Amino acid sequence: MPASSLKVARFSELEDGRPLRVKVEKENVLLIRDGDAVHAYAADCPHAGAPLEEGAVCHGHIVCPWHKGIFALATGEVLDPPPLMALDRYCVTIDGDNVMVAPEKLPAHGTSASAGRNDARVFAIIGAGAAGAAACAGLRRYGFSGRIVLIGKEPQPPYDRTSLSKFVLSGEMKPAAVPSLLPPDFIANERIEWMKATVSRLDADNRRIYFGDGRELIYDAALLAPGSTPVIPDMPGCDLGNVYTLRSLADARSLVEAVRDRRRVVILGSSFIGLESAGALRKRNIDVTVVSTDEVPFSAQFGDRIGTMFRRLHEDNGVVFRLGAEVAGLAGESAVREVVLASGERIAADVVLLGTGVKPATNFIDGILLQKDGGIAVNAGMRVVPSLYAAGDVASFPLYDDQPPVRIEHWRVAQQHALIAARNMCGESEHYASVPFFWTHHYGKTFEYLGHASQWDEIVTDGDLERHDFLALFVKDGKVAAALACQRQRQTARLIGFLRTGLSVEQALQIANGNDAGIKAEFSA
Repeated sequence: MPASSLKVARFSELEDGRPLRVKVEKENVLLIRDGDAVHAYAADCPHAGAPLEEGAVCHGHIVCPWHKGIFALATGEVLDPPPLMALDRYCVTIDGDNVMVAPEKLPAHGTSASAGRNDARVFAIIGAGAAGAAACAGLRRYGFSGRIVLIGKEPQPPYDRTSLSKFVLSGEMKPAAVPSLLPPDFIANERIEWMKATVSRLDADNRRIYFGDGRELIYDAALLAPGSTPVIPDMPGCDLGNVYTLRSLADARSLVEAVRDRRRVVILGSSFIGLESAGALRKRNIDVTVVSTDEVPFSAQFGDRIGTMFRRLHEDNGVVFRLGAEVAGLAGESAVREVVLASGERIAADVVLLGTGVKPATNFIDGILLQKDGGIAVNAGMRVVPSLYAAGDVASFPLYDDQPPVRIEHWRVAQQHALIAARNMCGESEHYASVPFFWTHHYGKTFEYLGHASQWDEIVTDGDLERHDFLALFVKDGKVAAALACQRQRQTARLIGFLRTGLSVEQALQIANGNDAGIKAEFSA
């Protein structure tokens, strides 16, 4: 027993699988009993600081309540993003009925591969976003000690882009406070070559990258993770002043500055970016009008009933909708002043935000056939062709073996892709077997979506949609394909690992409520 160990709990009072947060000197530590053993880890998720005791411990895994990162119970190793680093560990000893924990952190499992100098290979990562960050962490974790070149257009290292529409526009988070996706010294300590550059062409046949400034890079393996670019509508006025898109930290800064002394914002499109931005701007008491060709927001993703619930939530908070409306153009002299609808109606606008969709940023790629939407077909291991992989928004991948490939434009999926690609770039044979997940934030309420349902026969709801306290199960052929929830974070933490296994509604509700004894479903992570 380390000399500095402190008594923090009684073993007899710990319940199997029920975490307990304790204080060990200045450290917040999570105790988890696992049979006759007790594990002690950092109590907060390394990604965004979520209190892990509010998540779930099941089937040998710890699941974060907020963003559904998954850790191995036995080791604290990260198994599924968005966290990219393992949980800090502490030494535990059992002395009779006393649980003793030393306040000093234990060394991390394994060692970084970055110290090696014998591998002369070059791995290039095009795109310094969520997927790029995950690939850097994964390559070192999986043993690659060669040269990693991370290529991105922005001056910042990879950051949490999801904060922009949720918290930066509202003023709850300063642009400078947007969190990075990697620890502060990771890029330097792990010998990541961070190259701020624009890729003008990738020659897949000759494994060569050409940059806009004339430089070239020959790679042994590369990951395409450039993300998407906003779609600018083909109509008059989009080049006027005070017309914005929201994709980068620079975009968010410009938009925040633009609304400081302007009170009327019109958002074109009822996408997630559009409605998250609407909710954020209402926190600044800005008049917001959303114009969309959709009759019901999010109807394609969640159906009319849930889409109507989102619309009412925004209307209750002051957003004005023009739904089922076509935009003819934007009007003004040097800066936008009006949005002109095809019906002839004119909506006054000091600022216009284009939330009109995105397209894969793949126009620089030679040597592979792009899909009609600009996406890139990959196999379940994220491989495009030998030595070339793709992840994130650009990747059309087989989510399930018996269904057509899909492109899912959510950053956690991008990280999942990138970790699989990194493992396979290191010579392994990994394939996608995870569960997609994203969250959307509106007026202090977080809605979580697990799985992926392009079609469904029915939606079974437990709880109250209008009170925004519910778990809604999307059912296809008698099996739960996806779930949407609000204020049910512990339930979604329990459920997420099982959605690939063909659950019935009854089984899904049992698992969500912690009553999964006897349910033979394999937890996926």
